[in-house]
Parts: sequence; C-alpha cells; structure tokens
Amino acid sequence: MIDLKQEEKVGTVSVFSGLSEHGHEQLVYCYDEHTGLKAIIGIHNTVLGPALGGTRMWNYKSDEEALVDVLRLSRGMTFKASISGLNLGGGKAVIIGDAKTMKTEAYLRRFGRFIESLKGKYITAEDVNMSPDDMEYIAMETDYVTGLSEKMGGAGDPSPFTAYGVYMGMKACAKEAYGSDRLEGKRIGVQGVGHVGHYLVKHLIEEGAKVVISDLFEDKINSITKEFDVEVAEGNSIFDSSMDIYAPCALGASINDETIDLLKCDIVAGAANNQLSNEQKHGKQLMSKGIIYAPDFLINAGGLINVGMEYLGYHNKERVFKNVEKIYNTVLNIIHKSEDEKIPPQEAAIKIASQRIYDIGKVKSHL
Repeated sequence: MIDLKQEEKVGTVSVFSGLSEHGHEQLVYCYDEHTGLKAIIGIHNTVLGPALGGTRMWNYKSDEEALVDVLRLSRGMTFKASISGLNLGGGKAVIIGDAKTMKTEAYLRRFGRFIESLKGKYITAEDVNMSPDDMEYIAMETDYVTGLSEKMGGAGDPSPFTAYGVYMGMKACAKEAYGSDRLEGKRIGVQGVGHVGHYLVKHLIEEGAKVVISDLFEDKINSITKEFDVEVAEGNSIFDSSMDIYAPCALGASINDETIDLLKCDIVAGAANNQLSNEQKHGKQLMSKGIIYAPDFLINAGGLINVGMEYLGYHNKERVFKNVEKIYNTVLNIIHKSEDEKIPPQEAAIKIASQRIYDIGKVKSHL
C-alpha cells in the first residue's frame, strides 16, 4: 500500500492537484505482486462518518483513467450520503483489471487486507463488476465491508433499491415537466441494462412506458428482450432517438460535448454516476436546452441507502424502501431550488449536501 507523501504524477494528472481540486482527504494505492492486484482507494470526506462506497473493477485503459474515475466517484459518494441524510462520508475504490479473468479468492482477500489496514476509515461494498459473493471473500479479511449476501446476514443485491430510487426520481421530474408523474406512454431510453437497468426497465414496462434500450454487451440486451417488449438501439444511436426521458445507467460522462447536442428529450434521469462529463459546463447546457436533469448522486442513492442502513445496523427492506421513496420529494425540491436560484440542478444539490456537511462539522467541532 502506498499512502502518498509527495507529489506524484500519473500520466498528465497530478495526484495532489487532483486531491486538491476535488477536496479529498486521502488517496491510497494498493499493489500486490503475487495476485496481480492493482487498486486505488479514494477517501473524499469523513466529516459525517466513515467513508462508505463500493469497489468497482474495470479494465481501465490507463492508471490515469482509473485515478480520475476514483476521484470523481468518491466525491460523488460524499454528496450522495449527505443529501440522503446518512451519517457516512464518501469514498470509493477501483480495481484495475479484467473482472472475468483476474478475480480469485486470493486476489479479493488481498484487497480485503488493504481495506483492513485503513482501520474503518473506508468501508467497501459492491459496484460495477463486483457481487455479493465477492464481498464474502473480502469480508474474510476485514469487517469494514457491507452489501453482503442474505445468506451471510447481509441485505443482498442493492440494485433493486438503486433502480427504485431512479424510478422515483424520474417520476418527480415527469411531475415537473408534464404536470403528472405518470410514465405511461412516455418513450424512455435506458442506456445500460445491467442489474440496475434491468430492474428499472421492469418498473417502466409495468407502468406502461415505451422503452428503448442500449448496451455494449449482447447478453444483457438478450436478457431484457427475452423478458420485456422493448426496442433496441444499436451503439450510440440512442442519443439520436426521439424520447421523452433519457436514463443513463452505464458508466459516467455520457453527457458530453459530442452527445449533448444530439439529445432530444425533456428529462435526463438515470442511475449512472458522474453523468455530466463537465459538471458545470454540461449542467448549464442542459438547463439552457430546457432539459430537466435529476442530479446523479441523488437519484441513484438507493443502493447507498440500502448498504448504509445495513452497515449501521438498522436495515429491513420496508424501512429501506420508505427511505428511498424520499428521493421523489428531494428531486422536486432540488428542481425548484434550481429554478428559483437560476442554477443547474446538480449545483443546487451540491449546495444542499455541502451545507449539511458544514453544519455537522461545526457541531462536531464543539464536542
């Protein structure tokens, strides 16, 4: 494990300038020669509590790309926990490698040892290409893990809760855009139909929406088309599709300089993290186009609410779903704040989340 003590450069990204830009507390590099493990843990803010955030495994093109991802993701987790009212901080981990070929018991347990060395400052859970079964191996080496399977006494897959929160947030946006939160007859494009996207499509189809899907992986598309009556958009053609609502549910930055002018929709509301490639620039562009944007770290907070309540010891499904339902009213409040202050919804949500962190930090400073 390398806990950075001096300025270090990864490609063109200065590690310490990255930490400063996003306001991080700590960045930890993890390497194990025997298993081939390479990982980065980003701890953004622990004012509200220990940093909780999932571990993502991805075959990044470069170490620089992994660094940028973990910095952005861990920052988002801070705001996600804060705006959800959780007494948790924000963190995230990325493992660099091919999840289909590299994951072994030893590999995951070695990662667990790195988490254990942080003594509870960071708590992990599953994210992209990680599963409750993977968490079981990690849990053999550390107690600082959540999102365990139900057979292990955990809450199981958080995807249904994430999808339900996105569904609630989408309905809130529809209420603002159309005067009714009914999604029946609305044409909704879902980009990315993994676990969360699958559950989201189910909610939308059950309500009578017309759904068009897109995914890089044929097996995921086949899984959806076998179960639901949906259209399939090839590749990036989903951006050219005429739709009422665009739901990005894959990796981040799908709203960028190339795609934003192609969007033909009234609402952007999806499960992906860091949907805006450039938070300020693209948030303002969506606003100028009259597109309602549901802040990503708010609308996709259902999974964090689930694993957070599991870790904090007061989890049951009914209680979690009731907390996730609150996303509906919070999204409406954010939209109204955005309109009143003439700022993008993402900026409005960050202001609210940051204010809570500041206020609780002041409370703690007097203890």
